[in-house]
Amino acid sequence: MRILSVTAGAAGMYCGSCLRDNALAIELMARGHDVTLIPVYTPTLTDEQNVSRRDVLFGGISVYLQQHSSIFRRLPRIFDRLWDSPWVIDAFAGRGVSADARFLGEMTISMLQGESGVLRKEFDKLVDWTRDEPVPDVINLPNSLLISMAAPLKRALNRPVCVTLQGEELFINGLVPPYREQALSLIRRQVPDVDGFIAVSDYCARFMTTFLEIPSDRIAVVPLGINMSGYTRRDERAAGTGAAAFRVGYLARLAPEKGLHLLAEAYVRLRQRMGGAPARLEVAGYLAADHRAYLESARAVLSRAGLQHEMVYRGELDLAGKRAFVRELDVLSVPATYDEPKGMFLLEAMASGVPVVQPRRGAFIEVLAKTGGGTLVDPDDPEALATGLHALWVDPALRERLARSAFEGVRAHYTIAHSAERLIAAYESLLSRGRFTSVASKGVA
Repeated sequence: MRILSVTAGAAGMYCGSCLRDNALAIELMARGHDVTLIPVYTPTLTDEQNVSRRDVLFGGISVYLQQHSSIFRRLPRIFDRLWDSPWVIDAFAGRGVSADARFLGEMTISMLQGESGVLRKEFDKLVDWTRDEPVPDVINLPNSLLISMAAPLKRALNRPVCVTLQGEELFINGLVPPYREQALSLIRRQVPDVDGFIAVSDYCARFMTTFLEIPSDRIAVVPLGINMSGYTRRDERAAGTGAAAFRVGYLARLAPEKGLHLLAEAYVRLRQRMGGAPARLEVAGYLAADHRAYLESARAVLSRAGLQHEMVYRGELDLAGKRAFVRELDVLSVPATYDEPKGMFLLEAMASGVPVVQPRRGAFIEVLAKTGGGTLVDPDDPEALATGLHALWVDPALRERLARSAFEGVRAHYTIAHSAERLIAAYESLLSRGRFTSVASKGVA
């Protein structure tokens, strides 16, 4: 099968969606499929072999300039080639895009207006780019914020277009009025332009039927998966019973919605229950410049309890770093304050046999139901989270049982091979019937 897959670069940041798109492309190519993985906005940063093209569509600098000034919308394309080049985009990517709420809202609306908006030149360039590419069997867009690409791509290539749904509701809900309502209206209006949608979890599929008004029979569920190569079972230690400290881990982007502040509060309560037994709070993940104060606020929670030296921030980790990091943990918790539709960090921890303690919400519920690799607690409740963490510290047998279930369960349900099988089954269903069938009901693991 020949697949044209668009992926959205994240300006030099490890992005869960980019990692998923790249990992699936690698697996599909290994199975003999012809995959073109083309980034938009910026080149992608991945922690495995990067199989995406170096050229970039909708270059972030071009989009920014055209959004700001009509002059750049009329300039000949020869000028675009300069600032669309990957080395120029890379040079500016680390500086980030304006965090001004109005600018982000206007940019989002312009993108969703597609060919009728101020970014029309970029859509024309997209269509021209396809003329030099082999015609694919199926086209996949990485999220609903790029749904405006569906109509011009279908018109140019006469092939079915799918859109992956993988957490963009967090961004949409973060838009200030009136941009949130405008964005939702524009996306919903273009749902008929899409032949099928791919949701990364059962929760995501259910949520998007209401949020974006997508008929449920047009959504196929393709759960996340990771490459298990290199993930080995950690050595179980008698945590807290000797010199070894009980290590609580956090592995995700450092932002309020991911809940590090809740984990910090829960950790203080946990330490009060542990007496003099040693413990550590190990934190890793991407930290944006505007969230440094947030990290310091989490440190302050421990400082007020006299535990400031027990929290360590390891920075943003590559693949080898993540594997080493999770092997040192006794438990992982990322107590998100919203209904997370993915939870890649759970798979990365459980792949090394590390149990998790998570709030009872979003995709966390189904991941733990399938793997048995952790426990669920009431959301947004530091006391409940502390109780869940304490249960694993005080009962090594429970911790070992959950660790074994995590290690085995993630391999039974959440490998990249399983994801690739489900995705190809969804594509084949679409191509043969003109619509998705319930892939899950066929028993594809």
